[in-house]
Amino acid sequence: MKRLTLLYFCGWRDGLPIGLGYFAVSFAFGIQACQILGSVFQSFAISATNLTSAGQFAGLDVFNSVVGGTASLASAVVAMVLTQLVINLRYCLMSCALSQKLSPSIPFLQRAIIAFGVTDEIFAVSMAHKVHVQAPYSYGMMTIAIAGWSSGTAMGAWAGQILPASCVTALGMALYAMFVAIVLPATTESKKVLGVVILAAIASVLMTYVEVLNVLSPSWRVIVLTVLLSAAAAILFPMPTETKNRGGEHV
Repeated sequence: MKRLTLLYFCGWRDGLPIGLGYFAVSFAFGIQACQILGSVFQSFAISATNLTSAGQFAGLDVFNSVVGGTASLASAVVAMVLTQLVINLRYCLMSCALSQKLSPSIPFLQRAIIAFGVTDEIFAVSMAHKVHVQAPYSYGMMTIAIAGWSSGTAMGAWAGQILPASCVTALGMALYAMFVAIVLPATTESKKVLGVVILAAIASVLMTYVEVLNVLSPSWRVIVLTVLLSAAAAILFPMPTETKNRGGEHV
């Protein structure tokens, strides 16, 4: 019992920086969610049951298109499914890789619970372990990550109701700063990635402001651009297979 408790708090300790980062980012989500949904509790509930920043923001856009009358409910449901599938597909790949890192003694139900908490940061920390990851350790990281994400959302939603409009707008810019912080390092390391990012920005502007192209709702634009540009980049700029020939063997 002591060992399991120790593993849990080790996961809690390693997940603390993740939780603090999530708190800061989800604050911006809480502001935007409350503006669209009009409820602090509903905004909190979304983050308490989902751990996907990009997916949640995209989901808000789909919901807002229905409320604003720019999309029908049936179209919005299809767009929601496809948007979440495209945006969160990487978590499926991460879970498959992480399943090989988990202790073989972890039963299926516990693996399913751990899969719920798989995010980019939790995946990275888990894969950095030199030994098998135990369930209590993953639970510890999930606890602090979910607490940081959901509490930050609730605080942002609450603050958005009482802060002046100028402050709300300024805090909402944190979302775009987060995406820039994610994309910028990759663009400085690869001209190909930079070219794809610039092309995506140009295509997004064209599909938003050109009358012939802006017939799609914002959520469908995300789906179309993501699929087309990622497929084109994969075909034109495939990742090279890095092999080294040592003594006739590929390592």
